[in-house]
Amino acid sequence: MIDGMTGWTVERILHFGQGDFVTDGLAHFGFHARDGRYYAISHPGHAAALVGADGLPAWTVAPRPVLAGVPNVAAELEFPMYADALPDGTVLVSNLGNARLYRIDPDSLRAHVLVDGRALGLADMGNCVVDNEGTIWVNEVRGCRIWRFDRDGRPLETLGDGVRGFQRDRVGFDRVQFGWVYDIRLGPGGTIVVLDSTNYAVRIVDVAARVVLPLAGTGRPGYDGDGGPAADATFGGDPSAAFDGPISLSLDEAGNAFVGDRFNAAVRTIDRRTGVISTIAGGGDPAVDAPNDPRERDPRRLRLPMISSMDYAAGRLFVPTDLKDGSGDLAVLGRS
Repeated sequence: MIDGMTGWTVERILHFGQGDFVTDGLAHFGFHARDGRYYAISHPGHAAALVGADGLPAWTVAPRPVLAGVPNVAAELEFPMYADALPDGTVLVSNLGNARLYRIDPDSLRAHVLVDGRALGLADMGNCVVDNEGTIWVNEVRGCRIWRFDRDGRPLETLGDGVRGFQRDRVGFDRVQFGWVYDIRLGPGGTIVVLDSTNYAVRIVDVAARVVLPLAGTGRPGYDGDGGPAADATFGGDPSAAFDGPISLSLDEAGNAFVGDRFNAAVRTIDRRTGVISTIAGGGDPAVDAPNDPRERDPRRLRLPMISSMDYAAGRLFVPTDLKDGSGDLAVLGRS
């Protein structure tokens, strides 16, 4: 099993200016599906793309064509958040702005609305995660709920009653409450790992047992706990911010979790085997707003303001950050 505490090094740093989509084969915000395909997401550009083996967009999906000479699938994306693939090879793109889940057929380059969240009463839509059974999990951010849909977009069940709350201990599906949920990912054994952000916690949805279990966080903000049990750790918060708490989560193939601790400007890892939490990158002054030196190789020396939309694939952790001028960095970390 891969040890979540393994050392890391900075392999590469790319700087993205305003409007940059894919640079040197990487997107500022991008996600690798389990079949290895890599999808770029432009949140403010309302666009997504499949990045081909040559590092260039093979096709885009957006309301209007994005790149000259690149086929575009017409779809009314509105602040897209995440992309994943169904077992039949079709692609899902979730949208925060209009709470729609689009299904894209890459062969015909057509798209249709699979889930109209607004019609179902969703406040918004965060990620769209396909589990081992081919069903689709979607998190509402401000709606404090998690939904499960079949592959045809029919709702199967909802976790949470829409009222913001928190249980630090094990709780059944029928009683669970969440705060604002900014990220969900597929975990080991078909579990769903939830970043319960405004509760400063990470929780596990055990589908087979129909319970939600604690993984990390006490429900209070802070920056404590490194070297000890993740259940006793605290994560950064800023109640004056539009999006309080950590807002980025990713997992490796062994189930070790990585949390983008936004207001501590740090990446923290939770070792699946031991349950111990540690900081592996950043941890400096969160108020510093400047690009990183592309020659930097020490992850603890990285400036990581406003971490969001992390991704993990094939031994590498992709850490995007935002800067106040609309630009940002992508730091690619590899195991040392």
